[in-house]
Amino acid sequence: MAFQFSELEFNHPDLENNGAILRERIDRLRFTDRPRFQRLWDYYRNPLLPMTIGFEEQSSQRPYRQAQEWGLPARITGVVQGQSTLRLCDIARKEVVIENDIAWRIDTMVDWLFGSAITIHSTVEDESRRAQLESIINQIISANGGIGFLQKIALLGAIYGFVDVLVKLDDEQLVDRAPTHDACESTKTASSDHDGIEQIARKIRFEIVEPGRSLPIVCPLDPASAVAFVQVIDLKEQSSSSSVTMLQRLLGRTIDRNDETGLIELITSKHWQRYENGKLIAEGSNSLDRLPLVHIQNVAVPFSYAGASDVEPLLPLQDELNTRLSDRAYRITMQSFKMYLGKGIDDFINMPVSPGRMWATDNEQAEIIEFGGDAHAPSEEKHIDELREALDKTSGVSPIAAGAIKNRIGRLTSAAALRVTMQSLLARTQRKRTTYGSALAQLVDLSLDWLDKSGDFPNTPNERRIEITWPDPIAYAELSSNSAAQVDAE
Repeated sequence: MAFQFSELEFNHPDLENNGAILRERIDRLRFTDRPRFQRLWDYYRNPLLPMTIGFEEQSSQRPYRQAQEWGLPARITGVVQGQSTLRLCDIARKEVVIENDIAWRIDTMVDWLFGSAITIHSTVEDESRRAQLESIINQIISANGGIGFLQKIALLGAIYGFVDVLVKLDDEQLVDRAPTHDACESTKTASSDHDGIEQIARKIRFEIVEPGRSLPIVCPLDPASAVAFVQVIDLKEQSSSSSVTMLQRLLGRTIDRNDETGLIELITSKHWQRYENGKLIAEGSNSLDRLPLVHIQNVAVPFSYAGASDVEPLLPLQDELNTRLSDRAYRITMQSFKMYLGKGIDDFINMPVSPGRMWATDNEQAEIIEFGGDAHAPSEEKHIDELREALDKTSGVSPIAAGAIKNRIGRLTSAAALRVTMQSLLARTQRKRTTYGSALAQLVDLSLDWLDKSGDFPNTPNERRIEITWPDPIAYAELSSNSAAQVDAE
């Protein structure tokens, strides 16, 4: 029996008298925010959907549709996108050209931020204790995917503007005894055996929450921090195939508000609850005594929970680029073959124009007129080039950062010249290191706090501080001034 989220009755000790507000926010997440998040993901991935070619679409022989077609005008696609799709009978589908200039830029940003492994150092002065802490921290991160996990959160943050990570302890029952913080006792508890540390580290699990499921209850005094966290999962949507979901998004179909079953997880600093189909199925106390959530803003935005997305400002430019490329493709298709008009020549239709073909006629007014062919359009080329430059400036990622070099850009014989060329991307990467580095420190702090509460690895708050060494995004060998001058001379 399907239920409506608006019918859900919350009975949480930390959220008294907020049930109605929470229900409204859940509906806004499902029907307003989630489609917007999905659109950002579709523009990044641009998935293909196989389609059957209709009789009215014979001019376009490609048997698939792409997600970025959503932003193309009706004169190209033959349909009007919106809450409901309207197919125009008097407009046939034209040649659709999609050049995804968003994906490679986002991938380049992620490669520059977490393309190489980072080094995490503990700030503890005692050398043996510092080695223990660094070992278990590295094991925790490795058990959750290592550099792959960091690349995932960087990718999600770049697409959506933020990403939330829940830090959980996979343990059947937490130890109730008060943990000891004596240095000798800590050394005995945390075995130096590598397998023992690895087994302890595997109890910590990093759960990335999809932004379409994330519903934070923010602090009124600090919109960037959450006092409670709700995860909203539509079970029916999860069971549906990705191709059908993509088709619904492409055609602009809305979600049926009366036909949804869902799972809701609600966590505060003291309690947690789980609802399924409107019924409370599990609850308990939060042994960590604080919210086990790490919120990461892709680029810090004041007075906002979500950060700045790298995909969102590129959408209008990507739509305009795809529109101009599609217009040019249609024009080239219509003019790619030269046509001939024969006047005063007998059997001209039966004697096609071909190399070595000759005609003879006594008609002095006879002539062959050539028309068609691709015409030069300098304004069109200039407009497309300016669109690509606008994408470069908006994203901060130029083609050279991804290794695409078309023309000669000078003699880049020094690291300084290369850094000047990619100054925008370097500055953006350094800015992101601040937010993602702070998030990584919070992940480590929560992980060690869980292990301290469980008694598996007792530690103090001062021992949870870390420092991160970032690799240089431009790997190079410094040239001496004499070597650089010699290369320039050659």
